This record gives sequence, C-alpha cells and structure tokens, in this order.
Amino acid sequence: MNKDILNGREIILELFPVGNVVKVSAMDTASLTEVSIQGPASAGEEVLKRNALKRLDYVLRKKGVV
Repeated sequence: MNKDILNGREIILELFPVGNVVKVSAMDTASLTEVSIQGPASAGEEVLKRNALKRLDYVLRKKGVV
C-alpha cells in the first residue's frame, strides 16, 4: 500500500466484516475527519484499505486540510 497518499498523517483504519461485505472506516487523527467505504470481502484487505485512504485524501483535499 502506498503510504505517501496522505503525506505521513496518522490514520486509524478499521475493517468490519458484515457477511460478504466489509465496511472500512478511515479517520485522520489531526482533523478528526472520518470516511467509510464498503466493498466485497473478496476484494482483499489491501485494496479496501487503499480505497478508503484515497477517499479520505479526497475529502481532506476538498476541505482544504491537505
């Protein structure tokens, strides 16, 4: 996984499986911004984490934090 997406910010990731779907939450500890995504469990943990980080990056850029 590319750790440079969020420029070294501290991120908390949580994966919560619900049947065939996994809910992934990513939270930036500095701004307390949290996003969630859902994806198929068959996609793999790394893909789901990367997608959650990309969405968090998008939201932080939209807010002007990054």
